[in-house]
Amino acid sequence: MHSQARTFIDNLTWFSQPEIAQTSRQIQRGIERECLRVTNDGKLSQKPHAKELGSALTHSHITTDFAESLLEFITPPANEIKTSLKQLTDIHKFTLSQIGQECLWPLSMPCFVGTEEDIKLAEYGMSNIGKMKHTYRVGLKHRYGSMMQVISGVHFNFSLAPEFWQLWCEQNNLPHERDSISKGYLHLVRNYRRLCWIIPYLFGASPAICQSFLQGRSTPYEFKKLGKGTVYLPYATSLRMSDLGYTNSAQDSLNISYNCLTQYISDLRKAIKTPSQEYAQIKFGQDGIYHQLNSNVLQIENELYSPIRPKQIAQSGEKPSTALERRGVEYIEVRALDIDPFSPIGVNEHQIHWLDCFLIYCLLQPSADMSTAEYEQTDRNLKLSVLRGREPGLLLEKNNQAVSLYDWAKSVNADLKAIAEILDKQQGTSSYMKGVLAQEAKILSPDKTPSGILLNTLLESDIDNARYGLQLAQEHKTSFTKHEFEIYDTEYFIKLAKESLENQGKIEATDDCDFTEFLTQYFQYS
Repeated sequence: MHSQARTFIDNLTWFSQPEIAQTSRQIQRGIERECLRVTNDGKLSQKPHAKELGSALTHSHITTDFAESLLEFITPPANEIKTSLKQLTDIHKFTLSQIGQECLWPLSMPCFVGTEEDIKLAEYGMSNIGKMKHTYRVGLKHRYGSMMQVISGVHFNFSLAPEFWQLWCEQNNLPHERDSISKGYLHLVRNYRRLCWIIPYLFGASPAICQSFLQGRSTPYEFKKLGKGTVYLPYATSLRMSDLGYTNSAQDSLNISYNCLTQYISDLRKAIKTPSQEYAQIKFGQDGIYHQLNSNVLQIENELYSPIRPKQIAQSGEKPSTALERRGVEYIEVRALDIDPFSPIGVNEHQIHWLDCFLIYCLLQPSADMSTAEYEQTDRNLKLSVLRGREPGLLLEKNNQAVSLYDWAKSVNADLKAIAEILDKQQGTSSYMKGVLAQEAKILSPDKTPSGILLNTLLESDIDNARYGLQLAQEHKTSFTKHEFEIYDTEYFIKLAKESLENQGKIEATDDCDFTEFLTQYFQYS
């Protein structure tokens, strides 16, 4: 029976078989957590990336994103959820020990930022690849402004074991090969897009922002004010995921298809090669001055804003689309997660267990190809959840019918219980069901969502977002002084920092062409 003809119950029964379910022990996960360095009075740090943390270009665990002050912590793929969380905790502990009086901002939306010029773009050294990374960020600044780029989030990387995919292919009469695995991951991705609205409802934690973020811009939203300089929407869950945040309306017309990998790659490459009249006004390459990498709709693949991405590990100098074309989908990257402000590391264990169940659910549910109309419908649902997710009686669209977010969320979570039960039974634990029940409590009571807790705390205390964020940041920093390393240690990080700086030096020493030629070679199709 082909996967498309199989029902969720068919697939769930198949998944409950011991030989299938035991592959869940081999799920690999990685976490990428972004966060701003801030001063002890809650302002954006003006210090460069600390040398003690190593090279932002080559360090495997600690790097920077858009700005020098925007750190990104990366855990390597691991089979145990607790291992990933311990790794992330150790990375936080070491980093905090190296940045003096500074704290790590616990909210997705930025702290107080005076002007865009306060945001120093990340530097990666004098190598061509380092210059390219910096120039890409210069392009983002000119295209969208720096303020949007210092919004922080959490990315969750997820892959199923080769043994799982072999059994999946057998069950669905597919050849066990790279293309079938890619097809399976895109099956998952389409259903994730259909259900993505539930992510900001459950985990969104940015219902309010510092007024400095708006920089005097007019918005279509009727913000309410609290404290001295905070604005909020009463039922918002994740302003980070709204038009104010990490999205790009200029990309709305791209219609990147997730129906097959070939089409996805083709659409992505088309966007990178399509000239933009708007971006043509920005310098690139004239007189050796680069204010962007090119003047096309996308500079590179990473500029595509999406709540989920199919990924393949790229080799040195290899474009992400080329890596996908050559070796297929290796894992998927969930990108719709706000930082959990109440966790010192920005994520929590219940959340990861729920995400495991949810992503498996997206694979086990039938997943027809997605039309442009349905794709647009998923975007409308996501926007409604982001701006009004906790609003009583909020209606979403499902198969062109109105359905309440509450009823739909309850239905999804009920199915996740069945998956959690199978996973717990196989692994001799109760963690999966606890994770699913923790989210059920939020569905039953919106005030228990992170956005609900955060906004109610601000309103009850009439305290500014920035002041409360600094309070949490200082509490989190103190908690790490009492934490002992569990996976890594100080010596490990010192060694890694030293090696990363040496590796950056080697890259700089081996460049054999100028930057213009390097870019020309990079953008040539291979």
